[in-house]
Amino acid sequence: MARESFEDEVVAAFLNEHFVAVKVDREERPDVDAVYMDAVVAATGQGGWPMTVFLTPEGEPFYFGTYFPPAPRPGMPGFRQVLEGVAAAWRDRREEVGEAAAKIVRDLLGRQFEYGGANPPGEADLHTALMVLTRGYDAVHAGFGDAPKFPPSMVLEFLLRHHARTGSEAALQMARDTCEAMARGGIYDQLGGGFARYAVDRTWTVPHFEKMLYDNALLIRVYAHLWRATGSDLARRIALETADFLVRELRTEQGGFASALDADSDTPDGGHAEGAYYVWTPAQLREVLGEDDALAAQRWFGVTEEGTFEAGASVLRLADGELTDATRIDDIRARLLAARERRPLPGRDDKVVTAWNGLAIAALAETGAYFERPDLVQAALDAADLLVRVHLDAHGRLVRTSRDGVPGTGAGVLEDYADLAEGFLTLAGVTGEGTWVEFAGLLLDTVLRHFSAEDGTLYDTADDAEELIRRPQDPTDNATPSGCSAAAGALLSYAAYTGSDRHRRAAEGALGVAGALAARAPRFIGWGLAVAEAALDGPRETAVVGPAEDPATTALHRAALLAPAPGAVVAVGAPGSEEFALLRERGLLDGRPAAYVCRGFVCDAPTDRPDEVVAKLR
Repeated sequence: MARESFEDEVVAAFLNEHFVAVKVDREERPDVDAVYMDAVVAATGQGGWPMTVFLTPEGEPFYFGTYFPPAPRPGMPGFRQVLEGVAAAWRDRREEVGEAAAKIVRDLLGRQFEYGGANPPGEADLHTALMVLTRGYDAVHAGFGDAPKFPPSMVLEFLLRHHARTGSEAALQMARDTCEAMARGGIYDQLGGGFARYAVDRTWTVPHFEKMLYDNALLIRVYAHLWRATGSDLARRIALETADFLVRELRTEQGGFASALDADSDTPDGGHAEGAYYVWTPAQLREVLGEDDALAAQRWFGVTEEGTFEAGASVLRLADGELTDATRIDDIRARLLAARERRPLPGRDDKVVTAWNGLAIAALAETGAYFERPDLVQAALDAADLLVRVHLDAHGRLVRTSRDGVPGTGAGVLEDYADLAEGFLTLAGVTGEGTWVEFAGLLLDTVLRHFSAEDGTLYDTADDAEELIRRPQDPTDNATPSGCSAAAGALLSYAAYTGSDRHRRAAEGALGVAGALAARAPRFIGWGLAVAEAALDGPRETAVVGPAEDPATTALHRAALLAPAPGAVVAVGAPGSEEFALLRERGLLDGRPAAYVCRGFVCDAPTDRPDEVVAKLR
């Protein structure tokens, strides 16, 4: 619509004469987007973007749509027609329009979702959720549902945690097969690493080529956790390649992470096309690799003369089975990547979104610790430092975004506080720096003070945020964990680090919606179910006490980090350290570094053996 209508001089002139045009970046203002998307769905039965909403001067919506073409099509008016009709209605039937808008607002307020006071999911609820997911599982191509297929990141996290806690082989199988199908499919960038936003088909072959920070941050953790559970070499490779993609292509000069890479880019003929940067023809392979290697690349990556995409081009996929000549394929991938980097690059959205950077911090910190990559941990620390300096004020309030180190004007929403707290708490466990727990506590105190109602209900905006026609509140997970689910997870981890009963109770209250939706819509509450797994398991807490320079301390710390207990937290520090509440009054074991495995600060006997730490956390 931007190209077809907003940039058309005749349409723009009419629009500017009769309306006040407001273009909303839904990443910058998710609250505005959520409120009016609810109105569009309620009025038309479906939503989507671009979203077109006509409002009264008071912000009350009265006419809706998504995409309007520049000229009429069968069953769809042109945008100029819509503008003329709405302008005429506002001019000639303003009272009628006002009544319609007021009724829509009343209906929206009546649809406010209430979940305060509901019980968090119990054992039976989580088992039911697993059964419902099994029925919706695609046993042929993996994943859930039909086309388009989105990476089910949060559901995969639930499945891995459920397996870790119960030993369910069905849960592990669905997670493992889905991860492998995505990793071998076109949705994964076989040359540069990283995942596209979704696949347009059931087979994961052709993606929508846009790469989002949040998808990749969530999937890094999923693959790292799959490796932790199974030792899969494929999972290890995908986790590290995707982490390297994040740092290489999305990291900003200030140390944060940009929001996205565009799906389209310039083409050699002067055009602009989706996927142009990523797809290959056999002739292009031959030009870069020569005849023999090009034939091998065609077999390995599924490049055909007919093509799997458009104009005879193919999206690269990885052949099933193990590739025996790893050295040769690595060389071919490197040469193709170098050639691809000479193509016009996709555009980059340089907004640094607080919530998505919180997810990236958690992913890079864990992956760096698991695979002994201190550079990834440092990247997480750099991003955390930027967010503390630029996004967070002295009163514990966040801005939603920044760009080039300059904070934006939009206030942080619930997911910003919760996801950033999650990132800080993960950093604390990896680095042994208790300051990150304190920063998380500052954020979570703001959540409890400004985002929580008396009955425990969490809202997506603060009580002192800009007033909209209703206060946004969507407790279901979508492309990212909902603010509610993310807050439940961060509150639970913070309670495990500090022993705070207040934060534990708040976490359980926030999990009420997961209990309500476990049987009805588990695909849309995956993060909430994953947090519920942690709550049922404890979560377990491990205190590692010993000098930082002692290899025995490092071995115990690593054993605790690698144990798959759902949502487990780890504190490490020298004897007498006050960095973590978990470490207080915990001493060495006969002068040797020791680990204490606890639940609710009630601990087993200490051990100085990493294998015993793993056994206690299994």
